[in-house]
Amino acid sequence: MRFKSCSIPAVVLAAALLPVAAQAGGYVAPVDTTPIAPVEPAPVGTWGGAYGGVSLGYSFGADDEVGLDFFEGGERAFRRTDLTNVEISGPNVDLHAGYRWQRSQWVYGPELAIEGGSVDADEDFTLGFADGSTSDGNVESSVNYIASLVFKAGYLVNPQTMIYGAAGVTHGDFDYKLSGSDGSATEGYTAQGYVLGLGVERQVNDRMSIFAEYQYRDFGREDVTFTDSATNSSAVTVATPKHQNVKMGINFNF
Repeated sequence: MRFKSCSIPAVVLAAALLPVAAQAGGYVAPVDTTPIAPVEPAPVGTWGGAYGGVSLGYSFGADDEVGLDFFEGGERAFRRTDLTNVEISGPNVDLHAGYRWQRSQWVYGPELAIEGGSVDADEDFTLGFADGSTSDGNVESSVNYIASLVFKAGYLVNPQTMIYGAAGVTHGDFDYKLSGSDGSATEGYTAQGYVLGLGVERQVNDRMSIFAEYQYRDFGREDVTFTDSATNSSAVTVATPKHQNVKMGINFNF
């Protein structure tokens, strides 16, 4: 029996063409080359820079206990304590300006404010004497103006909303009026103290934001002296003008 031989080059050529023939009628899946989008950090609002604004507020919750020391000829004649409490309250308006720095989601800076309004109260009292007699009187306390310098620090809960705390010093100008059956006298005094606050602020747009804030203000203790030069006598009370204040307002970025 005889076999026909085939040449080696023909065999090699056939082996090379087999893969091409196999793919010619089949499906080849494409390679997905879509780029992976990078993960962007959450946006942070822009809060830094100078700003100014106005707010409307209401003061309440004062607790000014009134007592009187009476002096004659420079010597204390008698004392009456716990005569009444003067709880000032009323509406007010303030103007303020400040500057803020921003580090990521933290915002901080100083703010200066001046405030005035109709914050006052008056209370009646009865003064008793050693001989059993009494005399009716009235004491009135009122706020002329308050100036405060605070440092605020806030955190952005989202790009447009910030919660913050405030702490600083405050200066108040007050009037005390003491009235009795023989007339009345008004004495002005000033006092310094501290202020603490909490608030929330919301951006309306790039130039404007609205806010609400609570403050507690304590002006310490201050002697107020009413002098009657005709009789060389005087009456002294210790004023303790502390109160709370809530306000809502608007800020404009410069």
